[in-house]
Amino acid sequence: MGDFDNKEREEVFSKKVRAGKRTYFFDVKATRSNDYYITVTESKKRLEDGVFVKHKIFLYKEDFEKFAEGLKDTVDYIKTHQEVVEKRYEYSESGVEAAKAADDFSFDI
Repeated sequence: MGDFDNKEREEVFSKKVRAGKRTYFFDVKATRSNDYYITVTESKKRLEDGVFVKHKIFLYKEDFEKFAEGLKDTVDYIKTHQEVVEKRYEYSESGVEAAKAADDFSFDI
């Protein structure tokens, strides 16, 4: 096995979403046979030592519709049973965040 086999696949596309104390990374990567898949990573700084803890899931294209359907159903359930106020975060030059709340959010897939 070469070094490449042990390394994370190169990103084809990446979207970073900062949400309060968490950051989410949506990355498109390619298999050796050039099939695309998605990794979703949650990154959060641990308060006690400042280390970033990451949790990752892999989403393969044959599962996109089922995954999206399940996520939409779950979000719809919560929106039906409780008021949902989505926070919009803005980051200033100094890195300080100011949150403003939107009245509602839509989750369209």
